[in-house]
Amino acid sequence: MHNQDRRRKAVKNPFRRLLPKSMRSDGVTIPVIRLQGAIMSGGSQFRPALSLASTAGLIEKAFAVPDAPAVAISINSPGGSPVQSRLIYKRIRALAEEKKKKVLVFVEDVAASGGYMIAIAGDEIIADPSSIVGSIGVVTSSFGFTELIKKIGVERRVYTAGENKATLDPFKPEKKEDVERLKKLQLEVHETFIDMVKERRGARLKDDPDLFTGLFWSGKKGLELGLVDSLGDMRTVLKDRYGAKTELRLISQPRGLFGRKLGVFGTSASGLGPEIASAAASGLIDAAEERAIWSRFGL
Repeated sequence: MHNQDRRRKAVKNPFRRLLPKSMRSDGVTIPVIRLQGAIMSGGSQFRPALSLASTAGLIEKAFAVPDAPAVAISINSPGGSPVQSRLIYKRIRALAEEKKKKVLVFVEDVAASGGYMIAIAGDEIIADPSSIVGSIGVVTSSFGFTELIKKIGVERRVYTAGENKATLDPFKPEKKEDVERLKKLQLEVHETFIDMVKERRGARLKDDPDLFTGLFWSGKKGLELGLVDSLGDMRTVLKDRYGAKTELRLISQPRGLFGRKLGVFGTSASGLGPEIASAAASGLIDAAEERAIWSRFGL
């Protein structure tokens, strides 16, 4: 009996499959992008960084899904490079305007600093009550090894053409003028970040003196401050908004032979041993830097 009913419907509306998905009774498809990790340029073959280069393909692919009324972006990032954060933000906004699609951002554990800069590309930001959001500020960290090299009997020799070429060398004593110059640069980057947040969030932001001091808050408090628009999770929100039959389609990198993501080992196997060793060493450094960024938020 049920099969007969389906046949009658097919005969009654033979052009149903030609309709956009948004007009069919079987629901819509929402492409989903996952942006996770510290934001930095470069990265290694074994530990890819979150950057425009590593995300541009995913972003383009998501906005190319036909008939999708929106693109959902899941963010879980403690921040990192302000340049890469802004480039990712700009790419998302450019495609949203070009394709006339709404952008819904969902915060997982954290969208802080550069992670929050990317989040404001969303027309709406939805967070878990226990998410961490904010940290609208700029930080630069380094180490000083001057006492260490004295103890082990190492002499630092630096030769430059340009008196400021060795600014903030970790193996040389810190200079007051170098620190002042760095702080001035940080203030300029911070102002750009603040302007972006004010432009995107507008009247939704509450007048709080701590908002742009680099502090961070839970998703629940972020809702009160206007940093996010609502609390919830991706699946529930999207199905409530677009219908129970809404399909969430995860956009991922294409995979090549043996299931590896394309581009992991390049196009040639020659010299692979040194390449792997170099990548592994670089990966250890990147991992240490990323671990330090995550640890600022107790994660």
